[in-house]
Amino acid sequence: MSIVQRRGTAVIIISFIFALMLTVMPHPDWLEQIRPLWVVLVLIYWAMALPQRVSVGTGWVLGLLLDVANDAVLGQHALALAVIAFLTSHLHQRLRVFPQSQQAIVVLVFCVIYNLIILWIKGITGTAPSVWLIVFPSFTSALIWPLAFIVLRHARRFYHVS
Repeated sequence: MSIVQRRGTAVIIISFIFALMLTVMPHPDWLEQIRPLWVVLVLIYWAMALPQRVSVGTGWVLGLLLDVANDAVLGQHALALAVIAFLTSHLHQRLRVFPQSQQAIVVLVFCVIYNLIILWIKGITGTAPSVWLIVFPSFTSALIWPLAFIVLRHARRFYHVS
């Protein structure tokens, strides 16, 4: 493995660590309800940009980390992120050519799918949250997508991640 590939892997891992930190960082209650789905956004970006390196396995591992960090049912975030990684890597060639406004709509749909899987699993376990806690994070994630895309693309190009 060359030094560029190692550096590229480090950039991907650091971006996921940063997304995990933003996800578990405590916020006021009003902000907690509209917090973007940072891990989902970063996973969508890397699975779209580098589907040969970031795919279902990465989503599964990130989901397990989220499950442990959130004290959730083991596997609920793992399943949801694996589905999102599969959809993104399967559609990556189409997603790349979309303008950012259309990508934001796709991100909104993917975030809703992610939240519906979480809602379904929580419903099975008897701890279903309010539907509004599912809707608001999806919309804020779609609104933040263009900024997240630009930041991650800049990091990918600056560090020559391929």
